[in-house]
Amino acid sequence: MTTTTPWTIEALELGPMENFIYLIQDQASGRTAVVDPAWDVDAILARARERGMTITDVLLTHSHHDHINGLQQLLGEVDAELHLLKPEARFWGQELDMPRLHHGGDIIKLGETEIQVLHTPGHTPGSACYRVGDDLITGDTLFVFGCGRCDLHGGDPNQMFDTLRKLKSELPPQTLIHPGHNYAVKTTSSMEEQIRGNPFLHFDRQEDFVDYRMHIHDRTRHEPYAAMAPEDLPGTT
Repeated sequence: MTTTTPWTIEALELGPMENFIYLIQDQASGRTAVVDPAWDVDAILARARERGMTITDVLLTHSHHDHINGLQQLLGEVDAELHLLKPEARFWGQELDMPRLHHGGDIIKLGETEIQVLHTPGHTPGSACYRVGDDLITGDTLFVFGCGRCDLHGGDPNQMFDTLRKLKSELPPQTLIHPGHNYAVKTTSSMEEQIRGNPFLHFDRQEDFVDYRMHIHDRTRHEPYAAMAPEDLPGTT
């Protein structure tokens, strides 16, 4: 949990796929956003009560089942506004009850805390990351020493390549990533550490990235993911 900022970010690991569900709390107001409610809504609500949190917002990084299967239950229990990117709403195709649809670059106000919405396509067309100061909740876009699959419905490895290059070039090195799954040897990591050790950030050529993401990675690497130097990538010397 972050303790030196106007907000706190707390992770709950829930479900059979090691999902991280995040609670972002604005300390001044107690307003809290739940990111990707799934698997055990009762546990989410219990933690919010324990921490004195008032859930007012729900943020979706994307619409795959393992990230949203608790959404309807949560919205039935609390009076909260749902946020997602407009391209993801189109991709998902669900009839949603008055969500707030965003574009990349939008700011969500959570009390005194500002949450920037980043459009990060690749895992799905409307995948989002949420930036709060130097904290970045990355969903299935960027994992610790990994990245999301691109062979599922809506995935596009070419878009993922562009997204990861943009994150690599634009985010400050001290940015702390908070991924959507607990797949690595550690639960969080800085962008500086990811640039050094995440194999998906080592590629300069799109075709090499696509080949590695789609054909090589899942045959050669296994959880928990650890750092990998550029020279250790298959096919390099």
